[in-house]
Amino acid sequence: MGNDTIANLITSIRNADMVEKGTVRVTATNITKNIGRILLREGFIEDVREHQEGQKIFFLISTSKYRRRKKRTYMTTSKRTSKPGLRIYSNYREIPKVLGGMGIVILSTSQGILTDREARQKKIGGEILCYVW
Repeated sequence: MGNDTIANLITSIRNADMVEKGTVRVTATNITKNIGRILLREGFIEDVREHQEGQKIFFLISTSKYRRRKKRTYMTTSKRTSKPGLRIYSNYREIPKVLGGMGIVILSTSQGILTDREARQKKIGGEILCYVW
């Protein structure tokens, strides 16, 4: 039985944001790196850095401690959609919109990890990994 690194990443960021913790350490995989870059680009987190301790490589993800006072976008809720036991796929026409376009859907496509807007523009579908709003 394997670990669900995507669910661990999303839950760690959400919990750290709720308790206003500055940084989160998550395991380094290609999927967590790409999802971290998407969350950084969309403004849900502030920084993604690579950190090495001995032989293990981790990502340090910075969340803002003062995000609620600044009235900036932050991760209020996230939902892991496609799970290791149940994969959910969608073509580009049927990709759901989260909160009327205020949130994002992260997809795994043949061209990499993309947001719902990028997948619609490129007209490609894929596995729906998670919703973030």
